Amino acid sequence: MTLILVIVAGLLAVVYGIWQSRAILSASAGNDKMKEIAAAIQEGANAYLKRQYMTIGIVGAVIFVIVFLLLGWQVALGFLIGAVLSGAAGFIGMLISVRANVRTTEAASKSLAAGLSMAFRSGAVTGMLVAGLALLGVAVYYYLLTNVLPVESDRTVIDALVALGFGASLISIFARLGGGIFTKGADVGGDMVGKVEAGIPEDDPRNAATIADNVGDNVGDCAGMAADLFETYAVTIVATMVLASIFFTGGESTAMMLLPLAIGGVCIVTSIIGTFFVKLGKSNNIMNALYKGFVVSAVLSLFAIGGLIYQTVGFDTVFTTNAGLEITGMELFLCGFIGLVVTGLIIWITEYYTGVSARPVRSVAQASVSGHGTNVIQGLAVSLEATALPALVIIAGIITTYVLAGLFGIAIAVTTMLALAGMVVALDAFGPVTDNAGGIAEMAGLPEDVRKTTDALDAVGNTTKAVTKGYAIGSAGLGALVLFAAYTADIEHFIGTATEGSFFSGLIYGGTEVAANVVNFSLSNPYVVVGLLFGGLLPFLFGGMSMMAVGRAAQAVVVEVRRQFREIPGIMDFTAKPDYGKAVDLLTKAAIKEMIIPSLLPVASPIVLFFAIRGIAGVGPALSAVGAMLLGVIVTGLFVAISMTSGGGAWDNAKKAIEDGFTDSDGVLHEKGSDAHKAAVTGDTVGDPYKDTAGPAVNPMIKITNIVALLMLAVLARMG
Repeated sequence: MTLILVIVAGLLAVVYGIWQSRAILSASAGNDKMKEIAAAIQEGANAYLKRQYMTIGIVGAVIFVIVFLLLGWQVALGFLIGAVLSGAAGFIGMLISVRANVRTTEAASKSLAAGLSMAFRSGAVTGMLVAGLALLGVAVYYYLLTNVLPVESDRTVIDALVALGFGASLISIFARLGGGIFTKGADVGGDMVGKVEAGIPEDDPRNAATIADNVGDNVGDCAGMAADLFETYAVTIVATMVLASIFFTGGESTAMMLLPLAIGGVCIVTSIIGTFFVKLGKSNNIMNALYKGFVVSAVLSLFAIGGLIYQTVGFDTVFTTNAGLEITGMELFLCGFIGLVVTGLIIWITEYYTGVSARPVRSVAQASVSGHGTNVIQGLAVSLEATALPALVIIAGIITTYVLAGLFGIAIAVTTMLALAGMVVALDAFGPVTDNAGGIAEMAGLPEDVRKTTDALDAVGNTTKAVTKGYAIGSAGLGALVLFAAYTADIEHFIGTATEGSFFSGLIYGGTEVAANVVNFSLSNPYVVVGLLFGGLLPFLFGGMSMMAVGRAAQAVVVEVRRQFREIPGIMDFTAKPDYGKAVDLLTKAAIKEMIIPSLLPVASPIVLFFAIRGIAGVGPALSAVGAMLLGVIVTGLFVAISMTSGGGAWDNAKKAIEDGFTDSDGVLHEKGSDAHKAAVTGDTVGDPYKDTAGPAVNPMIKITNIVALLMLAVLARMG
């Protein structure tokens, strides 16, 4: 019955998405000029995603065949379901945003409240469909595996669910990275020629990269974030279910496997209710209006989770893990409560570091007064400082939940964090829609007051994008820790159940000895240290490859925009139009080409490390090194991602603060076009690939490394 209700909750999210979509599409799209611009953005976004998914499909088909041959059709089907639904989440996110942007522009021409409502409702469609599809994917396939499809053993069910997470993660990293390269190549290249060289405003129709920039907002932020949080949601639920299957036995195992699904189900309902509370108050504070909906969702979720645990497992019921740890229902509820607190704190901290009126952003704006170099130095300093508080919050969350309910308590806390994904994606998708709305207003030549309204929405959108990325990265770090726990628990399980002559027979788990048949994670084991260092370097290497990819794409855009200014002389006096399609096509090819190698890095790394160390020292040290590698990826990945997203957000909003009129410490006003603004544009150019390409892409990169390691164990177990 619990599983059926979970599926109903997932369907409710889909119904909500369809209902809101129809309401959005029935709204006015403005005048013919606005519709023409919106159509160009839609065409570019569709063309890019079609080519991207064709490329991903080829890679996915190869992996599908490999998984089928190594682990069987049930596991391969799980991979396919995860990949298809993750791709669908991204496509739906793009589909809605490219139609809501022009309608938000039209609504903003009437009032700020109308613009806010339209932009948020479009984000809510994406958010609820992401959460609904993720929950349905895991719940329905789990139901089929346990009630309909023939499976060899309970282990096949677990492997199939892990493969579902792998499929989602694979699509996510391609979508995040490819979309990020596209959008930031357009943004950086367009700004360098348009703002800095030609001296024309952002989103000016004379810039050939303007349409590409607006296309990038949709394929990078909407499609990318939708696929990203889809896989984070699905992977976290799967990881928690894996731990439940390993830590508990019999009826307790079934109850604990269903618990994360049930938490996701009730929180979808509370998130839908929360969307109706997003309304602009008398103060016209946009951020407060958005947070009102989030807070309502969080508070209702707390009561809903409490009621769920009370009804399904009972607060006083004691569950005993295979290791002898006793956990009560009340302790699990407290872990869920801590997960919500961690979510709130990470969102608040990220807003502090990226909000226009807060100290970090104001300090970057102040540094811009003295030049380009000081702007970059201050932005880098803020990006480094921004890692401290989130890390301390996560540390506190890990300690308290572990003391309460062990590793499973951490898993429940992360599940609760991700249960609010629908509302968080809604906040994120709000950002690119309002950004596009401002661009359409500029290109369509609408009155200045409309642009002021869209700019106000866009400034908040920059913060919500940064906030949701902070949330996604924090939950990804904790979720990856759960996957690491699943990795170590799997090794213990396979060693404990190994039969004579199987791959894991003869292996020993634990201790500090360094031997070919011993698996341990002691720091006195040199192969553990090697694994930590190898894992630690991966986010830096991945981030560097991503940044360089953006740089190359931006250089190509600079060359193209300069060529058009030079060869089409009527552009500057509006007597000739730029060739927008050329810039879109150029970036599409560049993004598809550049995303392949970085995206495959986390897939190949655990496999390469395992076989390299196995050839040198044996199976035990190889498994130890891979486990340590997973921990290294989690630790450095968390800091790299938070630093990049927060720092990039601070740079971006420092530029916007100056554009709105910034009074420095000496009382001098600096506005758009001033020397301080030019320095801020430089910082924003550096921060763009930080916050929208490399940083967010580290999120799925962390998890895909862990999932590949789990599937590798499953393959090794079947080799015996």
